[in-house]
Amino acid sequence: MAQKTIYLIRHGETDYNRRGVVQGSGVDSDLNEMGQAQAMAFFQAYQHVPFLKIYISGLKRTYQTARPFIELGIAHEKLTGFNEISWGVMEGKVPGNLDNEYYRSLIEAWASGNTALPTDGGESPEQVEARQRTAMDVVLAQPDEAPVLIAMHGRAMRILLCWITNRPLAQMDHFEHSNLCLYKLRYDYDTKTFTIDLSNDTSHLLSLALAQ
Repeated sequence: MAQKTIYLIRHGETDYNRRGVVQGSGVDSDLNEMGQAQAMAFFQAYQHVPFLKIYISGLKRTYQTARPFIELGIAHEKLTGFNEISWGVMEGKVPGNLDNEYYRSLIEAWASGNTALPTDGGESPEQVEARQRTAMDVVLAQPDEAPVLIAMHGRAMRILLCWITNRPLAQMDHFEHSNLCLYKLRYDYDTKTFTIDLSNDTSHLLSLALAQ
């Protein structure tokens, strides 16, 4: 039975994350000092895993998160299908009262099943799913290329975890995430199904919490 193990991580912290600024796919921010420390802590915990390939989004915060592995000489590929959702006009803003109201109504609309509704000037969850399916087809096209590491983004990760487990996108907020969390997945080529073995795992960051 052919299976592929996928380590799916969210990028490390950026200053935008810390300040509550909306990034989306239009803000190409760097990891901050904490984000770099998170990336190194994940590397130290998982450097023993014999990754055959690393996939990153088109945004540099995912490259910087995976860089310790890439510097070992592991092949990597940029797939913009794994980019964060475009939040449109909200990108680069700290949500004020009006923006919070807009964001809240948007999330409520998605949760009620209107996942074709795009952000103002941006994307809908259904549009993100469509490009993610194309990107995931690339990852799954090489059954012997395993295990692999995919570094991506919070909202995009929620969307991906929904459709790969055959849940409606309206349930995307069921999947929790934090900076440099890990979801460990298995894909079965015979049944064409995904299994989640680890969810929002941050045990590799415990050393950072103890150091604070």
